[in-house]
Amino acid sequence: MESRKSNTLKKWLLLITRCIIIAALVTAFAQPFAAEESAFKAKETVVYIDDSFSMQAKTNGLSLWDKSVQELIKHSREEQEFSLFTNTVTFKDINIKDIQNQLLELPNTYNQFTLEDIRLKAETLFSNNPNSEKHLIVVSDFQNTMGFLDNKSSSSFDFHLVHVSAPNTSNVSIDSIFLAKNNTSQQLLEVYLSSSGETNTQPISLYDGDKLIAKSAVTFEDALNAQVNFSIPGDKPIDGILQISDNGVLYDNRFFFNINQRPKLKVLAVSEGGDEYLRRLFTDDEFELSKYTLNQLDYGLLDGQNVVILDNLSQIPTSLQRVLVTFKQNGGTLIIVPSSESDLDSYNVLLSQFYATRFLEPVQTEKRISKIAFDHPLFEGVFESRVENFQFPNTKSYFRVQSRAPQIIAFEGNEPFLLGNDGFYVFTSSLARDVGNFKNSPLIVPTFYNMALSGLQVPKLYQTIGSTNEIDIEVGLGNDEVLNLENKETKFIPLQKSFPNKVRLSFAEEPKTDGIFDVKMNDRSLSKISFNYPRNESNLSFAQVDTIQGLTTTDSLASMFQFLDERSQVTSYWKWFVILALLLALAEVIIQKFVT
Repeated sequence: MESRKSNTLKKWLLLITRCIIIAALVTAFAQPFAAEESAFKAKETVVYIDDSFSMQAKTNGLSLWDKSVQELIKHSREEQEFSLFTNTVTFKDINIKDIQNQLLELPNTYNQFTLEDIRLKAETLFSNNPNSEKHLIVVSDFQNTMGFLDNKSSSSFDFHLVHVSAPNTSNVSIDSIFLAKNNTSQQLLEVYLSSSGETNTQPISLYDGDKLIAKSAVTFEDALNAQVNFSIPGDKPIDGILQISDNGVLYDNRFFFNINQRPKLKVLAVSEGGDEYLRRLFTDDEFELSKYTLNQLDYGLLDGQNVVILDNLSQIPTSLQRVLVTFKQNGGTLIIVPSSESDLDSYNVLLSQFYATRFLEPVQTEKRISKIAFDHPLFEGVFESRVENFQFPNTKSYFRVQSRAPQIIAFEGNEPFLLGNDGFYVFTSSLARDVGNFKNSPLIVPTFYNMALSGLQVPKLYQTIGSTNEIDIEVGLGNDEVLNLENKETKFIPLQKSFPNKVRLSFAEEPKTDGIFDVKMNDRSLSKISFNYPRNESNLSFAQVDTIQGLTTTDSLASMFQFLDERSQVTSYWKWFVILALLLALAEVIIQKFVT
């Protein structure tokens, strides 16, 4: 009886085991798996790596930029095709071995994309395939200057942020400089520095070329801004370099400036009234002032002038009008001060050539000058703040005017007293003492001084790279001659426009690097221009990217690639069913041998 029951149990065990073995083998051959729906879609990846100056900050002796590039090289699969861009370069549909050398040699830049710029740029690198899964990986320290994403804009791809950071966010920067005093013996150079983080004392050195001429130290104490002054010679050119040693970011540790031998501006005044005020305004140390009455004027003299002033003329002869239009077209500055008895017809023929300007009618009423356009280029840097309690002058008569030229100074009621721009300036009232008291106003000095300076845009102490700058060089060029800029590292030909007695250089895209550049014509040095990077990247303050909703955030490219691989991973189970079948086959052997 027991034997019969054992045989029955053995048969049932063998039957169940063999059925499960067959089921396991059938399931294994069916190759079951588990995966997210996205695992079977075509993948497109675009990587943005921030190569701005703030990525010079170091972690474990390696800059954030170098660390990010090395992680990309290490963790990218060689066969993986993707697109990559930085603030300066773009690579489309490449793999890592195609570009790794170029990335390792790429210098940091002053350019900085905002997050919205990055999104728009990435859209141009993805395909139009609606069925592919698109991923944008943004590697950056996410400085606050990068701004925020536009929540109203929708993207057809997923944003993934890799937030790299350095343990030390302290940085000292040389921000700007000014000449506070200007006389023939000594000048006072004011240097302004800023700090992000804890900084007590920072040594700073001043060089003239390679020669150390002064050394000092700046103390921040509890402030984030500090100032230090240097006394420098006021009677000779200087190729100035300010230098600090700071381990935050490196690009703002140097500041370049230069003082050239400034040419005297040539000012010609054609006047029929009292012009003593012009002699007080245009002094011999900076200007060459020549004065003529209308019947004494040799029109040929205008070719060599930078500025021409028509002061208190009752009329402007037709022959002079033609010469003045040519003079202005050749880059000269024209300043017109009418007489209260001006012949409007003769004035309007000339004025209509510039901004469609016309005098309409004389107005005999007293008006107070009450408004200054502080944002006009003429007054850039003149006023420390918008003056409200200024002792404004007044006038007893003026001309109503029609013009497209911007207002510079206006009367009560917003009618213009002075208007113009870019080398053309016209007053709507006589400056004679019996008409008004503008000549006695402090406002006359910066007004005429800056109008005259527009006649020759001499180089400033320094220019800022990336800003639109125009500089005039007093030289006449032949037909095939051009001016170029060069220093020890680079050489380029800027945009330039030639006039009879000067060349106007324009800078926007060039130069790419900071330094002091020689302006040369046929290997002859004419002047020097200094360029510095903008200081936007110096403040090491960063956005809290972890708080951005709906975006994946990690602290390394390795973690990000692992995350994306896991999303694309397909988990196969056929091996487990083969193993199960083998174990059951072993169980069958055991049943047959030991179950009796």
